[in-house]
Amino acid sequence: MPRWFLVGLVALWAASFQQGCEDGKRALTTLAYPPIRDMRRSIAIDPQQVDPLTGRATNARGPDSLAVPTIGRDVHSYDMAPYEVAGVKMINPVPATEASIARGDSLFGTVCWSCHGKSMAGHGPIAAKFIPPPDLLAESSRGRTDGYLYTYIRHGGAIMPSYGNVLTQQNGWDLVNYIRQQQKVSPR
Repeated sequence: MPRWFLVGLVALWAASFQQGCEDGKRALTTLAYPPIRDMRRSIAIDPQQVDPLTGRATNARGPDSLAVPTIGRDVHSYDMAPYEVAGVKMINPVPATEASIARGDSLFGTVCWSCHGKSMAGHGPIAAKFIPPPDLLAESSRGRTDGYLYTYIRHGGAIMPSYGNVLTQQNGWDLVNYIRQQQKVSPR
């Protein structure tokens, strides 16, 4: 192989390697910005104009689909730490009708049975892996006020998680009515 061919091959390789390094450096250090990248030239939605998402004229848009839902604030939520105090202040506003008890039964089967079990004795399938929950038909649970049960359901406790983000206030009182109805018909 002639010497000039080897020198030419090395020169060609060095030039391409240097260009490759420059391209790599440019790719790693240069960010691709959108054409409009400051707030002065961005698109602003005038609240009195037509909403570009819906095409309707509106004064204000509601929350978007990723907004955190809120389902209401309890009357005595500022003093929830002592449940005995809140339990005395909160009185069940939902009458224990058949419809309320049926809704509570459905909610119990959806939300509560996995820990408390179908018989409310605290022998649900998840209870075996954690500290067992209390028996809802025992005397200790029967002695609690409706407000205490409601507060414990909505705001959680030492072991029980809070279900305030899952259950509305109406749902919480329906569950209390269902538990009370089961305590009346249960022989325990």
